[in-house]
Amino acid sequence: MAALTFLEFFAGGGLARLGLGAGWRCLFANDVDPRKCAAYRENFGPEHLVEADIARLGVRDLPSVAADLAWASFPCQDLSLAGARGGLSGARSGTFFAFARLMADLKTAGHAPRTVVVENVTGLLTSKGGADFAAVADEIAGLGFRLSAIVLNASSFVPQSRPRLFIFGFSHDALPIFSAAPLRGEAAPPALLGAVARLSPRAARSWRWLAAEPPASVARWTELRDLVDLDSPDWSADRGQRALAMMSARQRAAVTSLIDRGESRVGAAFFRVRREDGRRVQRLEARFDGLAGWLRTPAGGSSRQLLLMIEGEAVRARRLTPREAARLMGAPDAYRLPVGATDALKLMGDGVAPPVVRWIADRILEPALLARAAAA
Repeated sequence: MAALTFLEFFAGGGLARLGLGAGWRCLFANDVDPRKCAAYRENFGPEHLVEADIARLGVRDLPSVAADLAWASFPCQDLSLAGARGGLSGARSGTFFAFARLMADLKTAGHAPRTVVVENVTGLLTSKGGADFAAVADEIAGLGFRLSAIVLNASSFVPQSRPRLFIFGFSHDALPIFSAAPLRGEAAPPALLGAVARLSPRAARSWRWLAAEPPASVARWTELRDLVDLDSPDWSADRGQRALAMMSARQRAAVTSLIDRGESRVGAAFFRVRREDGRRVQRLEARFDGLAGWLRTPAGGSSRQLLLMIEGEAVRARRLTPREAARLMGAPDAYRLPVGATDALKLMGDGVAPPVVRWIADRILEPALLARAAAA
């Protein structure tokens, strides 16, 4: 079978391309960030990548053929629960509409993609009371696509808790990937069910549930300690003690319990501001369940994850390295990262986990496209 083709918008360092794999051929990629584009070129070469504001792109800039897929991991800053939640009216997340305009223009030109995937944080489901999700769904339905969505957590594939919402548009109906009822569990959480109930009439008519059930987290064979450098000289007992001092009494008690039981553990921790006795207090919150927390962009020191190691009676700590962040995303060590730690961590924090993309391609996109071709 000939390679399937794709267009990659908000491409970043090409992690979606990495996940799609060798059976897919890139026709076009776009991002506005010069440093992300440099990483994309370093890993995939300059061919097909256009460094530009998506709002300035037109059909003239895109291939004059219909691709099998258009992928768009548009910015999440205005939709994330950790952000100001300006929603789709925000300058960054609002770039979705520039993508939708390009898809409409491609349709007018007779080059509409056969499938569309839009990826973002699960906060899109509740942003503006569900109105932002409804707006995205209505745009995709307006292009003539059948709509679907699923929530996937990268923790099913890599040791990182990273739930993401994937919205699909399919140009063909009666596909074997569709189901009469929603999946149960994390793939179709209450927030998704509630958001679907608030769709516009046009989007509701186009809605289809997906049958592909994601693997359980227990299927993942790696844990956090498998991906970090346990022999790094950067592990610090002093930093470990400072980390303990910043924990709540409950968290410190949990760590003490692990020490008393003689357990050897590697955990991850974030700094968070909590309100205690009417005061805002910065706390370090750790987890020792084999997972790292959700990788974020390094906007400040508190947004970068700390690693904790418990061995015997010692607690040591250090910062997560860029290579470890890439491993937590599922990127191979052969993937070339930017030299600067901040740029590398931003690249990973803004990206989509390649193993999740591969699962989507294997279980949803490729069966849908194969069925469409067979019916043609």
